[in-house]
Amino acid sequence: MKIVLIGHRGHWGYVLNDLANLPEVEVAAVSGGGDPTEPMAEAVRKYYGGAFKEYEDYRTMLDEVPCDLVVVDGPFEKHAEMCVAALEHDRHVFCEKPIALTQADLAAVEAAYKKCSPGVRLISMVGLRAEPAFAAAYEAVISGAVGEVKMVNARKSYKLGQRREFYKHRETYGGTIPWVGSHALDWIMWFSGAGFRTIQAFHDRSDNRDHGDLEMTAAVMCVMKNGVIGTASIDYWRPQTAPTHGDDQVRVAGTDGVIEVAHGKCVLINQGGVKEIVPGAHRGIFSRFVRGILDGTPGPATAEETFELTRACIAARDEADRN
Repeated sequence: MKIVLIGHRGHWGYVLNDLANLPEVEVAAVSGGGDPTEPMAEAVRKYYGGAFKEYEDYRTMLDEVPCDLVVVDGPFEKHAEMCVAALEHDRHVFCEKPIALTQADLAAVEAAYKKCSPGVRLISMVGLRAEPAFAAAYEAVISGAVGEVKMVNARKSYKLGQRREFYKHRETYGGTIPWVGSHALDWIMWFSGAGFRTIQAFHDRSDNRDHGDLEMTAAVMCVMKNGVIGTASIDYWRPQTAPTHGDDQVRVAGTDGVIEVAHGKCVLINQGGVKEIVPGAHRGIFSRFVRGILDGTPGPATAEETFELTRACIAARDEADRN
């Protein structure tokens, strides 16, 4: 499998960190995706020792370089157009989330995807699905450990630090709900096993330490198509002295019990008592995506889930704007 990379603004490390476990995968070419502040090739060489071509224009790269899969991680506001370009070349797509910042751009990606050959796959970088504690919780839930799921509570808290200039403008950042909250909304969708029916949301940018449009706090409440209720707490208020950059937590309540993930641990409480579930080995999200393509097996997410998640993130952000 040959892959090409466009930009490295977000979680491109998912790809390069997994290459050691993917001997079949070769980086054929890279492009900065029109971002002059990021020397793309230099960054890739720190992680990948193979030879690859370098392109300034990602469209020229897609035209000239035979490849199987396109990694999209350029400027956020260009994700949609980059996905469309890759899909028009009939390539698999692994894109940073969110894959679009507006509903119109998302519709363009969906339309391009529907024109692709059968078997072409597209997902966003929902990497926390692959984190061992969350993966263990999901396996327990689908095995019936908590019975029928009724509620999912998710929490995402990050350190703010000093963010780069593009985070300070809505048109280039897209909002804290689509960026940080996408993980939380993905957990709600993933654990509930359904798409979103109704969404209510709020956000606030006060006291954001000279970060322009960036929202520091957000909250989302939703009802899923199967009646499960979901809540998401999202913020940039994690102290700089905290031991980790992020505080990622989820609680799934069902008719027969509750399962909680926090601080890297997974704890199940049901009629059998309290049990800590020991997570399995880490399998990166990109590695799982590639293996699914090569083996013809289900991947870590689907294109339909990706579209549903993106649609929900944009809708929640827009609803918060109105509130």
